Parts: sequence; C-alpha cells; structure tokens
Amino acid sequence: MSLIKSISGIRGTIGGPAGEGLTPLDVVKFTSAFATFLKGANPGRRLRLAVGRDARLSGAMVDRLVVGTLQGMGVDVLETGLSTTPTTEMTVIDGHCDGGIIITASHNPKHWNALKLLNSKGEFISDAEGKEVLRLADSGEVNYAEVDDLGQVTVEEDWIDRHIERVLGLELVDVEAIKKAGFKVAVDAVNSTGGLAIPRLLRKLGVKDVVELNCEPTGHFAHNPEPIPQNLTQISDCVRQNHCDLGIVVDPDVDRLALVCETGDMFGEEYTLVSVADYVLQHTLGNTVSNLSSSRALRDVTRRYAGCEYNAAAVGEVNVTTLMRQTGAVIGGEGNGGVIYPALHYGRDALVGVALFLTLLAKKGMKVSELRKTYPEYIISKNRKDLTPDMDVDALLAKVAAFYKADAKVEKVTTIDGVKIDFADGWVHLRKSNTEPIIRIYSEAATEGRANELAQQVMQQI
Repeated sequence: MSLIKSISGIRGTIGGPAGEGLTPLDVVKFTSAFATFLKGANPGRRLRLAVGRDARLSGAMVDRLVVGTLQGMGVDVLETGLSTTPTTEMTVIDGHCDGGIIITASHNPKHWNALKLLNSKGEFISDAEGKEVLRLADSGEVNYAEVDDLGQVTVEEDWIDRHIERVLGLELVDVEAIKKAGFKVAVDAVNSTGGLAIPRLLRKLGVKDVVELNCEPTGHFAHNPEPIPQNLTQISDCVRQNHCDLGIVVDPDVDRLALVCETGDMFGEEYTLVSVADYVLQHTLGNTVSNLSSSRALRDVTRRYAGCEYNAAAVGEVNVTTLMRQTGAVIGGEGNGGVIYPALHYGRDALVGVALFLTLLAKKGMKVSELRKTYPEYIISKNRKDLTPDMDVDALLAKVAAFYKADAKVEKVTTIDGVKIDFADGWVHLRKSNTEPIIRIYSEAATEGRANELAQQVMQQI
C-alpha cells in the first residue's frame, strides 16, 4: 500500500489500512482539509468547487466520497462526471468556481487514484498551500456544516464539449486547413476519458477518418497507461496497418500527449512541446518555459526567433506555470508531452496540443516523420545512483554543484531543483528522491553514447 502527499496532490493505492493507501477515510480526511483551507482563504463566502474524474475503476467510489464530503463542509459542488484534467481546470475558470478537485492518478496503473487540488484560477495549488492542507488534515481542525447549510450539487456533464469549443475558437487553430489536409488519425485513449474527448475533438476539427483504439472509458487499461514508447506498440502497429498519417496517445487524464509518425515510429514525447512551440512562435513571438529535465531542443527552437528566450523551471507543473507568468511566456510545458498554452489556460492540455499540432502539420504539408527531422536531435538518458541511508544527500549535491561551478568547461550550474550542469554539448540533471536514498540522474546529448558519457562523468564525481 502507498500514500504519497506532494505538490502534485494526494496519491495512493486503493485498499488497505487507513493512512497506508487512499482509503475512503483518507479521501474524506484530505477533502475536508482542502475545503477548510479554501474557507479560511475566503472568509464569509459560500464556496463552489468543480469535481471531475477520469475513468479508472475506483473513480466513481472516490467521486461520491469527495462530493458528499464537500456537501458536509457546506460547499456547493459542480459535478462534471467523467472528464479530463484540463477540462476540469477549464470548468473552474468558466464555471466561476472557487477551486476544484480532479480525481485521477494520471499515468499510474489502475490500482492507484488521487486527489489533485485546484485554486480559483483552475491551476494546481502551490507547494506552500499544499503543506497547509496537509497540516489541516493532520490537525483535525475541521468543522462540518449544520443541516440547513449543507452544500448543494449541480450536475453538468457537457464540459468536454465546452472545452472543445474553446479550443476550436483559438486564433491559431485552423479548422479549414486541417479539414483540407484529409488526415487519417489513430487514437489510443487507454480506456479512459481521452476516448470521450480526443475522437470528438478530431471530428470537430474536420478529421473524418478516425481509427479508435482503446477509446471505451471502461477503466480497464489495455496496457500500462504511461504514454512512453515501450507501452505504445499496439498503436504503432495500428498506424502502420491502417496507413494512418498520425497516431495520437494520451494518458488517462488527458494532460499528456504522445505522437506516432506515419511509419509507426515514435515522434518523441519531448518533441510534442517542441513542435507546438515552433508553430506558436511562428505567429506569436515571445518566451518559452519548460522544466529542468526537459529537452534542450525547446531552447534551440526558441532561439530561432528573434528576441525570444527560453527559461527553465523546477520540475512540477505549478513551477512551470509560475515561471511562464513571470517571463510572459507564450507557450510552455513539460517534456513528458505536456503542452501549456496560456491563450487558453495555464494547464497541461492534450486537446489544445492536438489542435495546434494538426494545424502545423496541415500548413507544413509534410509527413509527421519529415516534420520531426526539422528539429534538433537529442537523446535523454536516465540513470540513478544508490547511496547509503546515512549519507547527507543535500550536502553531497552542494559539493557537486561547487565542483562544476569551478569547471571552465561548464556553461552553467543551476541549483533551484537539485543540480543541473549545462555543458556545451549537453546537460546532466541530478535530483534526490524524497522516498529513498538515491539520486536520479538525467542527461541529454546529441547521441545516446554522449548522454551516457556525461552521466557517468558526474556519477564518478559523486
């Protein structure tokens, strides 16, 4: 059993003793704490929260617990039913809510679920706010409403359609160009709510030939739901066998977007954001942001445009969106296929990623594999260094940072999130685990050999 409390929300496995997984008691406890936190931030106001969920098997059970608890706290609920993470974020904004809860464990397997907590802007709460919610949960400082003050529930299940209409209305989404291109597109929605959203979006965009794979939102995931190459052999075969122009894959809550070339080869999850950013920058000059562990390709593409600059944030969506606001970024996101387009909202959104990518592809008149070759080629390598439990990891990382800051061959050392070392031809990012005595080591270079060489060099220094 596992229960993880972090900046990404309250995540755990279903079942087992209270406090050791995401049990019904834990759902009530943390939902009550979140409502208490929001009440404290909005004294004297009656609150309204949006609630949505992905299709995983425990979703309906957790949803009933969340909604009932919010009612018990005297909070009104806008219940959207089966939804996506970006749709729920849009519901908070357009539904004029004071916050929201998304019931999803994102790319985790089916026995996991989670509560992701949103503020009134439809964005994830900050680290400091999350810590206050956890403090309230542990303290038990919760007061439930009297019977006359119980919250009311409004059910509105058309928010995916509203989300799609908002995407279609974006200036840079060209429906006519996509329609004229006559694309044939395969979709793998891993049996979650992407099966409700992505095929519907494609048809609204003018894509008449859609091959649906695992699009029934049963919650019985057809494969490991993380959209990485080793889990995507089925759609790769589907694209080749059906002679599709493109394959689209989303995770269970539809905030990550992976693309498959017409050859069946992976476009590369890092290049989802790179390609969409390239299209946006062609029409809207401005800055870009991704996290420290994302590909250097976004920096290279950004610098193709005069006056545009790339900035790197600490890992975590809320850190990326904070830096995007500070730098006035016109596009940003994360290298795991997460596209954040502020013209719509500040959240990773596979729907807007699909619409912008298809517009780019239609206007370029290229095959997906040809488009991929227009971007800088980088390979990311992932390693780990095991340490003994008694070692001071923070002190060790500080020594590594000091060593490389004194190295004339190093372009830059960043310490806002672990240690990132930028070399002329690549980088290495070291982050400590919060749960075990290890350092995770990500490296990138133009070849896998060089990426591994950089990683080994830093591991030797450790």
